[in-house]
Amino acid sequence: MVLPWALRALKLLLWLTARAPVCDHPRAAPITDAILQQLSGKWFVIAGVLQNPEAHQMLKEVKATFFYLVPNLKEDTILVRDYETIGDQCIYNVSSRRIQRQEGTLSRTLQDREQFVSLWLTKDPETFMLLFLPDDDGQNRGLAFYARKPEVTKEQLREFHEALTCVGLQHEEILYTDGKKDLCGPLEKQQEEERKKENTES
Repeated sequence: MVLPWALRALKLLLWLTARAPVCDHPRAAPITDAILQQLSGKWFVIAGVLQNPEAHQMLKEVKATFFYLVPNLKEDTILVRDYETIGDQCIYNVSSRRIQRQEGTLSRTLQDREQFVSLWLTKDPETFMLLFLPDDDGQNRGLAFYARKPEVTKEQLREFHEALTCVGLQHEEILYTDGKKDLCGPLEKQQEEERKKENTES
């Protein structure tokens, strides 16, 4: 019996082989403790191409967004503390992702369906990408780009553009965020101070 994640990984491999030109771009690799420690901490969403209509619309409405990744190495999960500036307000959300170490994927349940993303490490440890795996119909693909800082260099952005080309996504569909429009700074500062206080008291 083929496990669902194995079937999805096989479909992704076949799709990449059929669609992608020969070029140098990241590939999913097993997720190790060292990689999880590298991903730990604060990240900014820089840009993305999301073919899922709902996800596309959500990213389109986001002016700026950043998040914290908190890996749990024993349970193979990652806690995500997400700050999004939408309109004139800051939206805070906490969620969790399951880690499939050997497959190099992360997953969560959305609307009773398991959504998988493939972790792509880049040449620069200050950035990484997530490839949203296509559904059973080969639709709703996507690629998102993240960085340690709200602004990236031309070289960092070029690697994202090259990866888009390799997976057959259109540059014209890229949605960018703008860190200068962030309104979540005060909430982030307040929560960080509360965490420090709790750690000191304990």
